[in-house]
Amino acid sequence: MRAWTLATALTVILAAPAWAGAPVGGWVFDSSPDFPGFTRLVVAEKAGKVSGTITSTWYGDLPLTDPRVEGDTLIFKLYNGNPRVTMTDIVIAPEGKSVRMTGKVWYQDFAITAHKGSTTELKSLDFPTYPLPDKRVVPQKSLAPVPPMGWSSWNKFATDIDDTTIRQIADALVSSGLRDAGYIYVNIDDGWQGKRDANGVLHPNEHFPDMKALADYVHARGLKLGLYSGPGPKTCAGYEGSYGHVAQDAKTFAEWGVDYLKYDLCSGEAFYNTAETVYANYQEMGEALNATGRDIVYSLCQYGRFDVGAWGRDVGGHLWRTTGDIEDTYAKMSSIGFDKNGVPNHTGPNGWNDPDMLEVGNGGMTHDEYRTHMSLWALLAAPLILGNDVRDMTPETVALLTNREVIAVDQDPLGAQGLPVKKDGAAEIWVKPLSDGKAVGLFNRGETPLTITGTWTELGISGASVRDLWTGAETSAGDGFRYVIPPHGAILVKVK
Repeated sequence: MRAWTLATALTVILAAPAWAGAPVGGWVFDSSPDFPGFTRLVVAEKAGKVSGTITSTWYGDLPLTDPRVEGDTLIFKLYNGNPRVTMTDIVIAPEGKSVRMTGKVWYQDFAITAHKGSTTELKSLDFPTYPLPDKRVVPQKSLAPVPPMGWSSWNKFATDIDDTTIRQIADALVSSGLRDAGYIYVNIDDGWQGKRDANGVLHPNEHFPDMKALADYVHARGLKLGLYSGPGPKTCAGYEGSYGHVAQDAKTFAEWGVDYLKYDLCSGEAFYNTAETVYANYQEMGEALNATGRDIVYSLCQYGRFDVGAWGRDVGGHLWRTTGDIEDTYAKMSSIGFDKNGVPNHTGPNGWNDPDMLEVGNGGMTHDEYRTHMSLWALLAAPLILGNDVRDMTPETVALLTNREVIAVDQDPLGAQGLPVKKDGAAEIWVKPLSDGKAVGLFNRGETPLTITGTWTELGISGASVRDLWTGAETSAGDGFRYVIPPHGAILVKVK
């Protein structure tokens, strides 16, 4: 058995002599999965310690984490900036004159080879870096005095979107009464982006032949257009991000007539994963949007990291995600709505905690569960962004989404976020102050019917009348209440 030392192992693996302070090897990958789009590997050894980077089209230069040599292999981990990802071992071993790298990053497995790169070849794969602005407070425009309402393409369509579909959605928002109920934003999420031209200008892909014409179509129907981008090189679905083109993209969006921008951290988390850098990159787009002179609602999507509600307004933001993505299941919706809904004192006019888009009408929950979803989002003063196909809705879905009294709870000008005031097993009672009373949500988080009783005074509420906002029934406040609530169901009332 050959005795392997660090120097001899690296010599075999990287086919270059190791000496203190000098690069052990630079390698160019022959191919790579689109995610993470590996391009090159550079490894060095100094004083018996290995270091290096792997370059990715998604994440730029990623340092090798915990590198070690075992036999004739180099083993390390990669951290892409996402704290939810558990790092696993990546292994590089010699294969003839090449090396083979096997492992996994997030959900992507790979087994790819790399050849020794020339100085010129390695240099051509340099990943550009850009300075962030000095910390400043961005003047915030008053564009969201109440939580924004509209529709987004992602929950139902993901990237399967095109110009025709968006026009049909706009028409359906009008014909269904949703526009008149307050849903005015038509937001195209990830998947619209094409390529940049020689001047760096971003163009939509072939499914969106004329974004300005589409914006005009939406505007002509009394609606507003939203788009999606992110500060990284790639968006979550692998399309072109705004990395290195922030001001240029903001100008393009304004020229098209965009009224709303969702700015999703995605691959940017590899570059911006401290409180200071995340603030700076969202500040950068906030300043760029303001510089266009156009009124554009700014939606921050960085999953609630670094107490975003405490500074979201300071970068020009109007709403900010408080959690990861929602799913069309009661378990996911309820865990977000009940347990991950942001810091209440952050919310209010022109700054809203965003627990993600609505799933009502997508079919994964029961009618009672969707009623809970809508009731809870209204109590939270959450943005109401539809995620269903509004061209094809049941009467029950339309009724849930257009209940004006429930919407009024969400849109109350006081802008207060509701809070739980009593929890007892599966029973929860939430209270939201309103400009003309209080809204009370009574929830059954259990699997069987539940009776909730109590008095209004123990909830800190006094009033003469109680109106059930889902049924329209109105009763005297009296001495107390008694409600029978179905599994995963909700009662939403207003006490005057």
